[in-house]
Amino acid sequence: MNRLLRFLLPLRCLGCGVPISDPPAGEAEPALCLDCRLALAEPPAPRCPRCDLPRGTGRLRPEFCGQCDDWPPIVRRAVAGVVLRPPADALVQSLKYAGWRRAAEPMAERIARRLVAFPELEGAPVVPVPTTERRERRRGYNQARVLAEALARRRGVEVLDGLARRVGSASQVALPRDERRANVSKAFVPGPDGSRIGAVSHTILVDDVLTTGATAGSAAEVLAALGSGAVTVAAFARALPHPVGRPGGVRRPMFR
Repeated sequence: MNRLLRFLLPLRCLGCGVPISDPPAGEAEPALCLDCRLALAEPPAPRCPRCDLPRGTGRLRPEFCGQCDDWPPIVRRAVAGVVLRPPADALVQSLKYAGWRRAAEPMAERIARRLVAFPELEGAPVVPVPTTERRERRRGYNQARVLAEALARRRGVEVLDGLARRVGSASQVALPRDERRANVSKAFVPGPDGSRIGAVSHTILVDDVLTTGATAGSAAEVLAALGSGAVTVAAFARALPHPVGRPGGVRRPMFR
C-alpha cells in the first residue's frame, strides 16, 4: 500500500519540487533531493567569530565585524548551518508557513555539523526561541521548537522551554535593522522550564533564521537573568546584508 501511495502521491523536494524516490528501508522521508542538498552552503569564510557573518575578502578587517557589537555579553557566539539563499530559504518557508515538519531534519543536521567544532557545548540543552500563542495556534506548532527537537535528538540532549513570548510583538521579517531590536525589546519572559536554566552553564538557543541578532539577543538576556552562564545561538540559516528575493531574505518555496 505504501509503495502504491508513493506512486500516486510521490514525495517532492521542498527546495525545488521535483519528485524524490523512496528512501532506503529504515530511513526517514527525505525533505530534499540530492541537488538541493548539495546546494546548501555554509557561511563562507572568513566569518566573524562571534556572529558568524561572512566578512568577505580582499581588505584588511578587524577580528569582529561590528554588526554584533550591541549583542548582550551573555551571547558567546552564533553558529549558522547555511547561508539564507536557495534552497535554504524554501526549507525555512516550508517549515514555518507550509506545515512541512520534515524540513526540520535536514535543517537540524546542518546545525549539528557546525556545533561539532565547539566541544564545550557537549551536553548543553537546547532552548527554542518561542513564538506568540496566536502564531502557534495558527501554524499548529512553533517552528523553532520543532527544529530544536530535531537538533536535540541528534545531540542526545534535552529541550528546555526556558522562554515564553509576550503578546504583541510584530513579525521581524520586513523590519529594518534599527527597528528590530526595539520590536523585540522585553518580548520574552521565563517559560515553563525557566527555573531549570540556573543549573545550566551553557545553553544553545535555537531559531530558524539569524538576521541582525535582535531576537536572539533579547531572548538571551532573559536566559542570563535566569542564571545561564553563557548562550550560543544556533540557527539553520544566516541572512546576509543583501538578501535574496523577498524582504528579510526569504522567498516563497517553489513547492508547498
